[in-house]
Amino acid sequence: MKNLLLASTSSLYGTDYLEYLLPELKLHFKNCKTILFIPYARPSGISHEEYTKKVALAFAKINIAVKGIHEYKNPALAIQNAEGIFTGGGNTFLLVKQLYHDKIMTTLKETLEKGTPYLGTSAGSNIAGLTMQTTNDMPIVYPPSFQTLGLIPFNLNVHFLDTDPQSTHMGESRETRINEFHQFNNFPVLGLKEGSWLEIKEGKIILKGNLSAKLFRQNRIPIGVAPGSELSFIK
Repeated sequence: MKNLLLASTSSLYGTDYLEYLLPELKLHFKNCKTILFIPYARPSGISHEEYTKKVALAFAKINIAVKGIHEYKNPALAIQNAEGIFTGGGNTFLLVKQLYHDKIMTTLKETLEKGTPYLGTSAGSNIAGLTMQTTNDMPIVYPPSFQTLGLIPFNLNVHFLDTDPQSTHMGESRETRINEFHQFNNFPVLGLKEGSWLEIKEGKIILKGNLSAKLFRQNRIPIGVAPGSELSFIK
């Protein structure tokens, strides 16, 4: 039985890293003394070690230790033995390429389907969908496949922003980009706003946080989804 928290972002304006999620994380990882952190999404501006230290400082506030997957000789075994797992944000292309390179995409999927508690933020949430094709990230590297974990029956667009009717910006909106995706792909996309997350437990998918989400389906008018909504109807 899957036990997932998929957040749009790790940080909200004016708060520390993961601060807004800590009450949820204390409950989510209540049976964990240590969690495994996957830092692969972080581009070269920060090392895996530095990224892991940042995460460790946040989780220390709820008395949970953190160890990076890069510290293990056998990453697949590290995933299988983990009490809990967190994949952080950064670049989704980089994350997916490394997961395939290490041959752990399937291992991660199988482990999470058995119920190991998981947190994803940003890119770490993107990979829970059917594919990574609705990421906002630039393709700075070339992964062997766009297929990801398929832990939820739709894709996510994290950091989602509604179109501002007062804006003079002439570039494409998030909605435009998702509509472009639906010209060639037929599965749903949920636009997840900052400060919102999905809780997947006991066979249910619940939208948490204070903001609505937006659901896009091919050849259908997008609809708003209120906080607290159960989303298992999305297929």
